[in-house]
Amino acid sequence: MDSTIIVAAISFFGTLIGTAGGIIASGKLTEYRLEQLEKKVDIQSKTASRIPVIEEKISNMSRRIQNLETERAVDFGYFDGS
Repeated sequence: MDSTIIVAAISFFGTLIGTAGGIIASGKLTEYRLEQLEKKVDIQSKTASRIPVIEEKISNMSRRIQNLETERAVDFGYFDGS
């Protein structure tokens, strides 16, 4: 067999193995990154679901503070009119 054919065959199989390895490595990296993104989305979803509850609590506290300020203003005989 001619040496150029042997070199060509070795080069072909080397290229084939290298390409397959690159594709597999790229696929694993893509899968890993997708898993990490899914984890971040899950965390953000949990946080987003709690925001309306927090807003409601803040609204309630705001009303309670306003009521206390109004009661205090009446108790001390002054009222700012707002």
